[in-house]
Amino acid sequence: MTQRDITDTQATTWTCVQAYGGLTDEKAEIAASLTETDSGHVPVVCTPSGGAQSVRIELPKNWLEDTTDEALLASIAEAQTTASQEQE
Repeated sequence: MTQRDITDTQATTWTCVQAYGGLTDEKAEIAASLTETDSGHVPVVCTPSGGAQSVRIELPKNWLEDTTDEALLASIAEAQTTASQEQE
């Protein structure tokens, strides 16, 4: 399973993996095709090193190579804000 680690300005390290990324190649391709949105995005789960809650975001399917750290952190922050608003 390929993962990507990034650290935000609060020194929280986030580990992000594509949902179903731990499956065998054939099964991962099938799962990815089933979960890919019409806009070509896939679900990614980011888990923090600290006390923050994990978030699920949608990113382009080539996110590992082409999404910048800044864009990834912005997606995480947006998901945290949305989750916080939904809990109110």
